[in-house]
Formats: sequence, structure tokens, C-alpha cells
Amino acid sequence: MDRFIRTNGITIHCLEHDGDEPPLILLPGLTANAHSFGGLVGAGLSPALHVFALDLRGRGLSDRTEGAYSILDHAADVVGLMNSLGIEQAILGGHSFGGMLAYYLGASFPERFPKLVTIDAPAEVDAEIAAQIKPSLDRLGTPVPSWDDYLAAVRAQPYFGDWWDPRIEEYYRADVQDNPDGTVQSRSHAADMQAVVDGTLDFAWPEVVGRVRQPVLVIRATEPYGPPGSPPILPESKAKQVIDLLNDPHPVDVSGNHMTILFGAHARELVGLITRFVTL
Repeated sequence: MDRFIRTNGITIHCLEHDGDEPPLILLPGLTANAHSFGGLVGAGLSPALHVFALDLRGRGLSDRTEGAYSILDHAADVVGLMNSLGIEQAILGGHSFGGMLAYYLGASFPERFPKLVTIDAPAEVDAEIAAQIKPSLDRLGTPVPSWDDYLAAVRAQPYFGDWWDPRIEEYYRADVQDNPDGTVQSRSHAADMQAVVDGTLDFAWPEVVGRVRQPVLVIRATEPYGPPGSPPILPESKAKQVIDLLNDPHPVDVSGNHMTILFGAHARELVGLITRFVTL
């Protein structure tokens, strides 16, 4: 079900998937949208749990703002959405940037989030990670002749190789808008996402992650992501930094890379991990 919630001065779009309690709120990656969790939902995350997958501000069908893309802005959107929906407590999950936002929310509102699930989320952003995500930013705002051309460019990315899953097409289709001249382009704008990156780089992440006291399922994709020769988004050294900072970490390494981890057989593995962790 599509939900459009007015909060914090903007409208936030989320996908609500019915299921058992407790509610699970999912926060997508930097340029991603709520459909990035479609593989997990299709693999049984709903109806195992009552899932709310969000489009963060400036992504998907949520409102853009004029430069207001700080971590505090994003956090206020999530808490405001919960208040509007009457959700007092929820398990909070996030992929990549969404996982970093989950660290901040867990540290700042521990009474609202008794457990966290983070997927390939570092404890800080450095130059190496910025280089790995640069291709995702470069495609923003550039018109492409057609949806077929857009999808072909996506499938040609080296981190997909011969892998593909139909559900990932749903995510990328939700990522684009159709222009009057027949071209398509990403709904996210490069300037908005650069504002997010700038705010992330300037944030005191190790201090934030160190304040997270609740249990955290830390899921790490072990395969390379980014331009050829890139490491995983969360190599062992960076995963160790996260684990050492957290009070109650539950680390798990899984096969797949930063994107493929969310779909297909990898998604089924993640659903098992998440549902077991939630019911501990």
C-alpha cells in the first residue's frame, strides 16, 4: 500500500506491507527508494513483519526540499512519520546510507527503536567509499533516450556481471520519471544528493555509532562493489570498526555485493537473519 504522510513540513512516501508485529521501518541507500527492499519483501519479510519502506526526502515520490538534507532533517522525517502513523516503537533497518541514518536514530531515540538492523553500513564515509558510490551520483539528472536504454546501462555495471533478478527492475523503474519528450531520468537530483553526501562527510559518525546501546544486526556483503578493482563497501577492516564501536553487535557476513545482497537467494538469506534477530 502506498502511504503519503505529511510531516516535518514535507510529504514522505512509504510502502506499507502488512504482517505480524513488531513494525519494521526500512531506510534505503543514498540515491535509492522504497522499492530497493522489494526483494526482501518478496522473500517473505512481509508477512513475517509489518514493514514500512520509506522514500527519504528528495528520493522516489517523497518531496524535494531546498538544501535541507542533513542527518537531522532525515531523522526528523522518520520520527515524524512514526508519530503520524501512531507507531511508538519499531525495529529500524537501513541499507548503506539508510543504515548510517539508523545508527543516528538509534543513538538519539533509543526508546523508539529497541533493535537495529544495518546492511552494509559503515561507521563513517571516507574517500574510498565516495569513489565507489560516484557512479550512482553521476547518473542523476541526465536524460536517457528510453527506459530500455536506462535499464541496459544499469545492467552493464560491473558489479552485476551475469547476475540479474526481475525484482531489481521494479526498484530501478521506481527510480526514474518519464519526461514529455519520451526520455527518462532519475527522480533524484544530483545537487540534492551531493548535499546529503556533504552533510554525511562532516558528521561525527564514530561518536554517534559509539552511543548506540541496543542490539544491532550488522549484515555485511563480502563481494566487491563499484568500479573494477573496488573492494566491498564494508571490507573487514571497516566492519571491525563498526563492531568495535557498538555496545551489542550481532555481525553476519553474507555472499553478494552491496546491491545483489537485497535480491534473489541473498534476500531469502537476509529475511531469515532478520526475522530470527527480531524474535530473539
